[in-house]
Amino acid sequence: MADAVDKDSKTEEATEKKIRDTIEQGKLPHSKETALLTSFIAILVFTVFYAKDAVIDLGMFLSMFLEKPEAWPMDTETDVIALYKVVLLEVGRAVLSLLVLLTVAGVGASVFQNMPQFVGERIRPQLSRISVVQGWKRLFGVQGWVEFLKSLGKVGFAITVLVFTLSEDHRKLLAGMVTNPVAFGLVIRGIAVDILVAIVFVMGLIASVDLVWSRFHWKQDLRMSKQEVKDEFKQSEGDPIVKSRLRSLARDRARKRMMTAVPRATLIIANPTHFSIALRYVRDENSAPVVLAKGQDLVALKIREIAREHNIPVFEDVALARSMYKQVSVDNVIPSHFYQAVAELVRIVYSKKAERRQIS
Repeated sequence: MADAVDKDSKTEEATEKKIRDTIEQGKLPHSKETALLTSFIAILVFTVFYAKDAVIDLGMFLSMFLEKPEAWPMDTETDVIALYKVVLLEVGRAVLSLLVLLTVAGVGASVFQNMPQFVGERIRPQLSRISVVQGWKRLFGVQGWVEFLKSLGKVGFAITVLVFTLSEDHRKLLAGMVTNPVAFGLVIRGIAVDILVAIVFVMGLIASVDLVWSRFHWKQDLRMSKQEVKDEFKQSEGDPIVKSRLRSLARDRARKRMMTAVPRATLIIANPTHFSIALRYVRDENSAPVVLAKGQDLVALKIREIAREHNIPVFEDVALARSMYKQVSVDNVIPSHFYQAVAELVRIVYSKKAERRQIS
């Protein structure tokens, strides 16, 4: 019941990260029927293009062996070993091409489905592989039943093909039995080709369905619940609460640094309550006024409060303050289109400083 509920909760498609992690673990969709199909194709290719010469050579050898048994003495152990080597060599020559084709077909089937890669996780001992419970689930789960039905279908198909083919070719088979070994071998080859063509055709249909099913089942197994998607997002992007806290701390540090810099300001531009911009201009330091701090509402009032404590002039200009607040950045010089307006204020500041020096 818990497994059913868990599967029902997996309503979301797998994320790119989960797919990537699954592939890195070597858990890829694999169709056994595709590999079986390529094996049958390899056998068919061998039977059509290579088996004729192999059958003729093997038939001639058997004919000679059966017609002239006296040419193969078996009086001693050495004679038996020599005969064994000759037979093994003849049979090996007949099946060598088939073994090469089967190997190429097996590798080709794997590459066609997924590029090969070494995954240590696949060979690491895991208790789940010897678990009775997990084995029971594999045998009697959805995938287990699918495999059982496919095997049942293949067995039924094989029996049907054999019965049909033998019913059609039994006369050829009987006629071949009374001929020489070479001719009989060619009869067997012809019957084998008929059987293999039928098998390859039907296995192609089965493999196509199985290939689609294996990928569909793989994607279904990778589906995630909404909570899993949220947890993965938190892991990859960071917990939103933590990130919000970090941003808040960063703003606090920036605000404290700005307030520390306000006493060095040359002047403050503000509207009555909402905005304040602290500027510093010293001819020997920068070619244009630099923004030391800017703030809105409570921060703006705090800037003005520090300015009063350090006798920094505050100029109230609603339009200029509002416009500058949107366009200037802390620790950068002001944009050029503010030069004229600010230069007038700086001139006033320096004029007042000069008057105070003259009075004193």
